[in-house]
This record gives sequence, structure tokens and C-alpha cells, in this order.
Amino acid sequence: MKELRRLWVLIPAILLVVLLTVLYWTRGTMEQLSFLRNGTGGEAVLVDQRPYQTAETLAAMATSAEEQKLAQDALHLADHEVDQAFAMALRKASLQQQSVATPEAKALAENVEELKQTVKEDQAQVESLTAAAKASSQDSSEGDDLDVAKAQLQLDTDELTEATVDLAEASGDKRGQIQQELAARELEMKKVESGGAKKSTAVTAVERHETLWERASAWFEQRSRAKLIEEARKQSLANAKSLMDQHGALEKEVGANGTQIKTTAGAGRVKMLQTMASQRRMMSILDDEGDTEQQLAKVYGEWEQQVWLQHRILGYLVLESLAWVVFLVLAIALIGVAGRIVVGRVATEARQALTLQTILTLSLQVIGVIAVMLVVWGVPQQMPTILGLATAGLTVVFQDFILAFFGWFVLMGRNGVRVSDWVEINGVGGEVAEIGLFRTVLLETGNWTASGHPTGRRVTFTNSFAIRGQYFNFTTHGQWMWDEIKLNVPATAGAYELIKKMQLAVEHETTQDTQQAELEWRKATHDAGLREFSAKPTVDLRPAASGVDVIVRFVTRAADRFGLRKRIFEAMLGLMEGTERPALEPGDTKA
Repeated sequence: MKELRRLWVLIPAILLVVLLTVLYWTRGTMEQLSFLRNGTGGEAVLVDQRPYQTAETLAAMATSAEEQKLAQDALHLADHEVDQAFAMALRKASLQQQSVATPEAKALAENVEELKQTVKEDQAQVESLTAAAKASSQDSSEGDDLDVAKAQLQLDTDELTEATVDLAEASGDKRGQIQQELAARELEMKKVESGGAKKSTAVTAVERHETLWERASAWFEQRSRAKLIEEARKQSLANAKSLMDQHGALEKEVGANGTQIKTTAGAGRVKMLQTMASQRRMMSILDDEGDTEQQLAKVYGEWEQQVWLQHRILGYLVLESLAWVVFLVLAIALIGVAGRIVVGRVATEARQALTLQTILTLSLQVIGVIAVMLVVWGVPQQMPTILGLATAGLTVVFQDFILAFFGWFVLMGRNGVRVSDWVEINGVGGEVAEIGLFRTVLLETGNWTASGHPTGRRVTFTNSFAIRGQYFNFTTHGQWMWDEIKLNVPATAGAYELIKKMQLAVEHETTQDTQQAELEWRKATHDAGLREFSAKPTVDLRPAASGVDVIVRFVTRAADRFGLRKRIFEAMLGLMEGTERPALEPGDTKA
């Protein structure tokens, strides 16, 4: 038993130390708010928007009207600061673009200038051929030249657009990216101004799960979400790769057509130029689709990171709830140990100490189970209804145990029973061997009017008999009981005198007990307002075939019953010397 109690304390203590250590190592999980990093999902952005993100996150936590007004002021000021940051970033990007001098950038810049000049020449040629076609509409060759010029203009324009994008990438021009970030911010601000839903950070999103059951369920659910988002990200990357392959195939076709167009003239040249223009537009569309798929994959990746962030935070909260459960178990175990030590020192009897320890252990277990259930499942919503139904159900199911429990208090009272008392419960008499919280054990001794020797059987009763039944205690308040002796006196001339002497002898032997019993009964009946009782012995005479049956009734203490009977028998036998000695009867103690 002691080893088991040590385990109840040692195991929760070890688990609590392990959980607290893990919580300390993972304490940084709760600090991973989006506004603490420059960007979202770990992405580095060109313009620091953290002032507005901080104000926006804190504004979601405002509760009172005064706090909300201050939060709105903070949002306006932070919004103005971020706008100025975008303006400064655009100016810096323009200055940096002017100072670029890398060889690759210079080559691309020269190519862009050449393409611009080519586009201008193409436009001039288209205008010239258009004017000539209006002057002489019958000339079909001029119409074909105009179509060729328009197709060439379109082709050179597309090539200029691609070269401009390549130049921006090679020269490190960030103005395009800054413009994209600014556009995204303006779109987000429009949503906020139109009354969109308030955003919450990862921490505030998962803290709505208050119980261990909710946190564990959400933890497993987020793993499934993360896997689905990962599959979507992989699919987007696969689509982007397929689009890039299609772009490469079209680029090869355009290159082949560019070589072949030099040897083609007339309508065939126009058709090939139109085809190349369409292919250029298709390449542009494929580029846009590929970039969109890559951006989509990037968004999915950031989304997945956010889910895993919430997953880690929920894991931290699950460990925190488990730590509370283990702490409660450890606290209950330690309180139980301390309570047993205190009870052992305060209680004066072993039985009393065992009873108090049982009550303490049962109470602590009930409190511990309720506390753990509150941590795991939380407080029920319909608490009064649930408590009423639970109480009614428990009352019906455990009514015998409830009556037995309260019956124990009755038995422990002033008019109850004690260990070693002689009692009769439901017709069974015996000596009390054990009084538990729910049961009372008797060592059966048979009928009180008989010899009263133990039968060797232990009889167990639930303590409910103290409330809805009855019991007789022969050893309370002086432990008095009536006993009787029956013997036969032969019908002789001196029989009457002998019987009178026997009565005097019985009164002499029981004088002390009679006086003490009357004194105690007088006090008890006087306090209760009842009439007084007499404890004097009585002698009844009954005719018999062999003489006269003498039945003597007297009061005696339960503990001195057999000793007093022996003394009375000896006195009577002494009086009957010189006459026929009566024989003792087994059942009635007849002499």
C-alpha cells in the first residue's frame, strides 16, 4: 500500500517536471505574432508595414469605448506612416535605378533602346503605308505591305515589353514590386473601410479553444488541413512547371519561324508574322499563368506555414492543459498524504483514524475527478439542468450507498453503536466487530436469552438499517440486560421457605447491580419525562409434575452476565443442601 501511494506521488511529479520543461523550451511559440516580423509567413517585403499591423492587431483586442477610440487613432497614424514609407521606397527605387551600371543591365538597356527605336520606325512605316493605301486603294501590293508592317509592329512591341521586364529584373528595379505591394495594401484598406471582418492573429485564433478536448481535436484537424494545403501547393508548382515547358516550346517555334521568315515574302510573310505575333501573345499569357501559379503556390506555402504555426501553438496549449491535469493529480496525492499524516496524529483511535482517512480520500478523489473533467471538457453550458439530472440519477442509483453513508453518522452518534457492543440488527444478535463507512460487521452470538456464545459467523449489514430499520444495543449506558434462571424445587414441607430464601439470596447477589441500574434508569427517565422503572429481581412459581418450577429474573451487566449466574447458582445450591440436588437442564439452566 505504501509503495502504491509513493507511485501516486512520484509518477505525476515526474510527468509535471517533463511537461514544464517542454513548455519552457517551446515558450517562444506563443510569441510568433504576424506583426513581430517584417512581412507574413517569413517573406521579406520591400516596405515595412509593421506599424499598421501592430496597431491593427492591438485594435482587435480593444473592449471599452475609450480603448476603441484610442485604437482608431493609432490605426490612422500608423496608416499615414506606412503611406509615407511607400512614397519613400518609390523614390529610393528611382534613384537606385538611375545609378545602375552592371554590364548585363547596360546590354539590356541598349537592347530596349534599340527596340524602342525599331517600334518608332515600325509605327512611322505603318502610318506611311496607311496614307499611301488611302491615296491608291486599288494597289494590292501596298495593302499587303501595310499588313506586314502592322504585324511587324505588333511583334516588335511584344518583344519590347519582354525586354523591359528583363531589364527591370536584371537592374534590380523594385518599383514594380513596390507598386504591387501598394496595390495589395490599398485593396486591403478598402475591405477594412467597407466594414470587413476583424482579423485575429494566430494566437488569438487558437486561444478560443479553452478545454483540452477542443485543443486536442483542433490539433488533429489542423494536421489534416496542412496536408490538404500542401497538396494544393504541389499541384500549383506542377502546373507552373507545365506552363513553363509550354512557354519554352513556343519560344523554340518562334525562333524557328524568325529564321524562316527571312526567306519568305508576300502573303506568306504576312501570315508568318501574324502567327509569330499570336505565339508572342500566347507566350505572354503563359508567362502570366506561370507567374500566377507560382504566386498561388507561394500563397499556399504561406497559408501552410500559418496552419503549422497555429498547430504548434495548439500543441503548446495542449501541453499546458496536460500539465494542469498532472498538477491536479499531484496536488490531490500530496494533500492526501498530508491529510493522512494529520489524521494519524489527531485521531485517538485506530478506527476513528481509518474512518477519517477514508472520508478524506473519497472527498479528494471526487474533487480531483471534477477538477480534471473541467480541464478536459470545460464548464457545461446548461449547468443547472445537468446538475439536477445528474443529482436525480445518482440519488436513484446510489440511494442505498447514500443512506448507508448517512447511517454511519447516526451510528457514530451518542445513541449509536461501538466496536465490541452487543447488538441485535434485523433479528441477528452478535458483537460488533467493525464499523465502516458503509457497512457494519457483527460476530454472531445467537439468542441473548440463551448462552450467547459466538457461532463463528461474520454478518455484514449496510448502515442504512440505522435510518430505515431498527437495531437493539444491549451495551449502551451501563450495558444492562435482563437474565433469567429456571430450576425445579421438589414439593416438600419446607419448599416454600426454601423458595423465600432463594429470593433473598438472589436479591443479595444482585443488590449492587439493581441499585446502579435503577439510578441510571431514573436519571434517563427523569430527563425524558417518563415513569421510573424497577430493577428488583422477581421470582415466579409454576406448578410442575415433579414439584415447583422457580423462574428467577434479575438485572445484570452484559459483561458480568455469566459470572453473576454462576454466583446465584452456587447460592441456591447451598440453600438446597440436604435435599435432592436438582439437575441442570441444557436449554433452560434448570437445577
